[in-house]
Amino acid sequence: MEWQEPAIVLETAPYGEGDLLVCVLTPLGVWRGLAKGGASRRRIAIWQKGNLLSARWVARLAEQLGAITGELVHPGAALAMQSAENLAILEAACALAAGALPEREPHGDVFAGLTRLLAGINIPGHPLPALVRWELDLLRELGFGLDFSVSAGGNDRLAYVSPRTSRAVTLSQAGEWVDRLLKLPDFLLDDTEPDLADALAGLRLTGHFLTRDVFGSRHRPLPTARARLYDQLSDRLAAQKQEQKHAG
Repeated sequence: MEWQEPAIVLETAPYGEGDLLVCVLTPLGVWRGLAKGGASRRRIAIWQKGNLLSARWVARLAEQLGAITGELVHPGAALAMQSAENLAILEAACALAAGALPEREPHGDVFAGLTRLLAGINIPGHPLPALVRWELDLLRELGFGLDFSVSAGGNDRLAYVSPRTSRAVTLSQAGEWVDRLLKLPDFLLDDTEPDLADALAGLRLTGHFLTRDVFGSRHRPLPTARARLYDQLSDRLAAQKQEQKHAG
């Protein structure tokens, strides 16, 4: 059995003296393989998280681990390394894909969305909202989509999501329950550019359902890289507010 597909490197682990165990996301799903010589000085740069490759996987039997080779198409890892925040976003997305998606099941839309995210990883203002939107797509693909279909009329608008039902709630419907609801930032309903507070609200929203429905159902925590990203951005927002307070 064999396939040749575009592939995103999600994670690697050393194997023996010079090989790597590699996990990639392709339109055919998540696959694992042995990259012979992948840890060598000449090849190691290819197998970095977030890189888009042209990959080939070969095995005598379908159930075997298989051997994987790859040629670099887009250096997502090198581009992300120019910014600590972008690198953290890349690592969070790769960890989510590796941990949430069942192996060898096609998820073409998730692959396409992650490809778009990584293609713009060094474009100012793109990666963080792209991550939140991709996480919504990931939830939907896995059967846990959020429902933003509630109709809001007049001066009313969608503003929250129920943490229990995952359905959107309008301002008027929130009432006394507002403190128990998750904020629904505007950029998830239109094409507006979010500020850091709105992006964090989006991460908190998707993080709740990823934790409860995707990873919680498997008795596993949210990946460390994703939790760390949220904490880092929360600290940055707190620092910004402190600076504004002193400036005022």
